[in-house]
Amino acid sequence: MKRLSGRAIRRGSSERKYLERSQPISVHQVHIIAAETEAHRNGRSAKNMKIEKLETFVAVNWMMVRITTDNGIQGVGESTFFGWPGASKDVVLSFEPYLIGQDPLRTEHHWNYMYRAKSMRGGAIGGGISAIDQALWDIKGKYFEAPVWQLLGGKARDAVRAMLVLPTGTLEEVANAAAAAKADGFTAVKCLLYQHDHAPMRHSERIQDLVDRMAAVRDAVGWDMDVGVEIHRNMIPGEAIVLAQEIEKFRPYFFEDPVAPDSILSFGEVSEKTRIPMAAGERNLTIWEFREYVESAGIHHVRPDIGVAGGFTHCKKICAIAESHHQGIIPHAVPSGPVATAAHVQLGACVPNYEVQEHLYEEKPPYSDVVKEIIKLDHGWLQIPEVPGIGVELDEEGIAKHPYEYGPIAHALRDDGSVALR
Repeated sequence: MKRLSGRAIRRGSSERKYLERSQPISVHQVHIIAAETEAHRNGRSAKNMKIEKLETFVAVNWMMVRITTDNGIQGVGESTFFGWPGASKDVVLSFEPYLIGQDPLRTEHHWNYMYRAKSMRGGAIGGGISAIDQALWDIKGKYFEAPVWQLLGGKARDAVRAMLVLPTGTLEEVANAAAAAKADGFTAVKCLLYQHDHAPMRHSERIQDLVDRMAAVRDAVGWDMDVGVEIHRNMIPGEAIVLAQEIEKFRPYFFEDPVAPDSILSFGEVSEKTRIPMAAGERNLTIWEFREYVESAGIHHVRPDIGVAGGFTHCKKICAIAESHHQGIIPHAVPSGPVATAAHVQLGACVPNYEVQEHLYEEKPPYSDVVKEIIKLDHGWLQIPEVPGIGVELDEEGIAKHPYEYGPIAHALRDDGSVALR
């Protein structure tokens, strides 16, 4: 390695400690000195930077966080525990006494401190920690004047492939939506075979309806488009196997969550009986849960959600676990708000096994109101921001237009009035 004398470095406030040394320094240390010097010039000294303020915002059902440092840098994040955003908000506020006064750049330390603070965990905890973690990485990117993807390893791709989640509706409506998506440039769609308003108990009728929907979508888009299948955990293993075997001929991109994720054994039972690649993970929160699914459930596509599965700090590790088993990443990114969408794009930019990202046609309010500028979608491809941080900023006036209100809990019932699986 080439060595440079300490005296060869131009003197400055951040170099004095090196100039006082008698031994030579490496070229790598020269780059560190340069970065520290630039940070001092811009008033961004990491040595003294502390978290000064933590704020929460809820619009629609998106719980967002904004963290401000004492030198004015702000970072934002979002929890995707969208069923109960107030619960994740309370989690965030519970960590406020710990976070105030802390160095925001210690993301790994803060993640572990928050995660291990209490023994009881779950989706609300994961959502709160994830939102905070995203905000801290946003601050880190702005401090180092780099996009988050740059800090996480640099670009692995030039744009992130988007997969349009088709709306529910009649068979004809869903098929038309798929054809329109293809015309707009999308190369992948996801079909929600279950419509969620009612779950008939007649096995043969139900299977036939789902097969007909898959056939209609495939006919509408042809064979040069990927069609994923989402079951939303509405089946037991036996009927999931029957459905999977009947739709194999339509060559689905994946078969997602046919059964509840609570049992790895049941998921593996379905996987063993079908040639369709299996997808799961949107309800899982940690590397330990994902490790079990990756190794024992027979899945092929891993679906972490950056808004509940630990933010950037943890999701990067989940992606690495999947990569080590030759499995792809198809994150759970719908119905995320614009902040979580931006965070997912940052992750997708730098993760080599990131396959495709769920998306909706959300370019109008309320989606476009809550941030100053949304991530751009260009003919089925999400554009990767080049600006420092995650690429979006909150719009408080827009957020105020869309307050969240708890409403009735809707759920499908079966013919006998019992609650359908989900």
